[in-house]
Amino acid sequence: MSPQLLKILGVPIDLGGNHRGVDMGPSALRVAGLNAGLRSLGHEVRDLGNVSVPNPQSRDPGNPTARFLDEIGGVCSEVAATVHREMGDGAGLVVLGGDHSAAIGSISGTSARAAERGESIGVIWVDAHTDMNTPETSPSGNIHGMPVACLIGRGPDKLTGILGPSPKVKPENVVFVGIRSVDPTERDLVHGSGCHVFTMREVDELGIRRVMTTAMELACADTAGFHLSFDMDGVDCRVAPGVGTPVMGGLTYRESHLLCEMAHDSEQMIAMDLMEVNPVEDVRNATAELGVELILSAHGKKIL
Repeated sequence: MSPQLLKILGVPIDLGGNHRGVDMGPSALRVAGLNAGLRSLGHEVRDLGNVSVPNPQSRDPGNPTARFLDEIGGVCSEVAATVHREMGDGAGLVVLGGDHSAAIGSISGTSARAAERGESIGVIWVDAHTDMNTPETSPSGNIHGMPVACLIGRGPDKLTGILGPSPKVKPENVVFVGIRSVDPTERDLVHGSGCHVFTMREVDELGIRRVMTTAMELACADTAGFHLSFDMDGVDCRVAPGVGTPVMGGLTYRESHLLCEMAHDSEQMIAMDLMEVNPVEDVRNATAELGVELILSAHGKKIL
C-alpha cells in the first residue's frame, strides 16, 4: 500500500456494554499519537472527529434483551452514512471505538459502498468473543455481543437494515480470529452460521501466519477485499489490560502485529476498526499505545 489519504472517525459509544469508560477510547488513541504516527508513514491524514453519541446515564435502556437498541441504531446509522460518504474518494478509513457495536455501522458503510459497484466484502473479526448473540440468546442484552449476528442478517431490523438490505456480509466471508470465550447460548448460532472460526487453539496449533493467510483467502473469496475489525480484547489481557471484557490466553504482542502486517501486505484491506479500548481499565495508556502500534502496522509500518 503506497501512501494514501486516510480518514479517522471516532465512535465514542459505550451503550453496547456494561463497562463504562470505553467511550474514551477514541480520545486515548489520538492522545497516544495515532494521527502523527500515520503521517510519519507518508499518509495524508484527515481526522473527521467523532460522531455524536447519547449519554447512557440520561436514557432508559428499554427492552432488556437489546439494551439501548434505538440509540445504538441511530449511532450506527450515522457511522454507516459517514463511512459510505467518506470512502467515496478512494480514501482509506480507520474507525476508532468505543464498544464493538460500532462495527455494525462501519461495516454496513463499507458494504454499501461495495454494493454500489456490484461487489461484496469480507470481514476478519479479531476478538476474544464471537459477538453472535441475538436478543433471544443474549444473557445480558448487551448489543456489543451481537454485531456479527446483525451483519449476517440475524438481529433487530434497526441494526440489520442500516443502509440497505441484509445481510451486509455473507457468512462464508466472515472469519473470526483469536476466539476463546463463547456464551453457551451462542454456540449453536456460531456452529450453524457458516462463518469460519479460528479459536486460540488453532492459533496455537497452526501459528498466526497460517491462520491469517487462510483467513484472508476466505474473506477475499469472490469479494472486493476485507474489513478488519480488531477488538483489543483479542490480545492477551496481560499485554492489553485496558479493555472491558478481558480474557486470558489471547494473541501475543507479536502475533497481533504480524496479523496486522499481513493485512497490510495483502493489499486487500478496505478499512479497519480498532475497538474496545477502555482507559478506565488501562495502565498508563498502554492498551491505547498498542492499539496505535497495530493500526500503524496495518498501514505500512515495518521493522526495517
